[in-house]
Amino acid sequence: MNVYLDYAASSPPYPEVVETVGELMRKFYGNPSSLHAAGASADRLIRQAADVMAERLGADRGEIIFTSGGTESNNMAIFGTAHAFAGRGRHLIVSNIEHSSVYECFRALEKQGYSVTWLDADETGAVRPEDVERALRDDTILVSLMAVNNETGRIQPIEEVGELLRERRKTVFHVDAVQAGGKLPLAPARLGIDLLSLSAHKFHGPRGAGILYKRSGLVIEPLLKGGGQQGGYRSGTENTPAIVGMAKAFRMATDRMADDMLRLAAMRRGLMQALRANDRIRVTDTADGSGMAPHIAHFRIPGVKAEAMLHFLEREGFFVSSQSACSSGEEKPSRVLLAMGLSEAEARSGIRVSFGPETAPEQLQSLAEAVSRILAKYGNVMR
Repeated sequence: MNVYLDYAASSPPYPEVVETVGELMRKFYGNPSSLHAAGASADRLIRQAADVMAERLGADRGEIIFTSGGTESNNMAIFGTAHAFAGRGRHLIVSNIEHSSVYECFRALEKQGYSVTWLDADETGAVRPEDVERALRDDTILVSLMAVNNETGRIQPIEEVGELLRERRKTVFHVDAVQAGGKLPLAPARLGIDLLSLSAHKFHGPRGAGILYKRSGLVIEPLLKGGGQQGGYRSGTENTPAIVGMAKAFRMATDRMADDMLRLAAMRRGLMQALRANDRIRVTDTADGSGMAPHIAHFRIPGVKAEAMLHFLEREGFFVSSQSACSSGEEKPSRVLLAMGLSEAEARSGIRVSFGPETAPEQLQSLAEAVSRILAKYGNVMR
């Protein structure tokens, strides 16, 4: 029986969410912008979904913009801010460990003439708040920092950076919280966050749905032009079933978050301990495991190509990944691991294990045993 351990790429939807989405597709197919009763019913469901998302984030309904997922939310936040405030300044700050949907936006903005300061991470995978502070300039209009690194699971210092930027109202703070949504507490207003991205399929919701939290009063340039839906910020007919399914999944995930955090953190500790027992394996962790997301474990095997290990593990029934799902298949060393100061050999060998409430501790122990077994038998040919 296969064991799915790639939750950071996409999590299995809650059965209740699948049922809800299917029912809504059958019954609520009206366009939310239509003036007739079918349209009004769909519009009412979208407003209720916005209320759920807002309440769980400590926000207002008007601060929620529905999108197709994390990539669109990140693009909207970054390009929308850069283009809206280009007259104020053209300096941007971002880290080298961001997801590609953030990283590539800043690369594109560099080509448009913006000045970008790229920050590396420390040996544990965290960006240093003091590096952010040193990089700030009078013409800095945007700082973008993820909440949890999608590859290593390292929690980033968004609270410290948010506090640093709180009095700099000319500098917008964007947080890609895709790997934190439904797994760690998120309160953008309290954390000093102006823009925050979430994606439903990371917290057991449907694919193709996400949100961008936009602080009230902040005006950014829309990414999509068209019918002017959602206050003009995101034109296009709203996907009512996916939006409602996302809200239901987020409510369910946040309801059980405290218990899940404790259980998953304990499972992660057990897995890391088992991996450390093999002297060929180097785990990506802090000294005591604090500051790491409970649902992601990462390790390296210098000299062993990650792709080869992935294939051997799949033969044994384990589905894990290397780098992120958006980068899997690339032969290049991990940009994230290089930014942490690791060698190219280690940066080519990283394996990410990510799991969820359905995962059993025994499955993670079996994975660790499989890794050691494969290394003992094939370690010299996976170079």
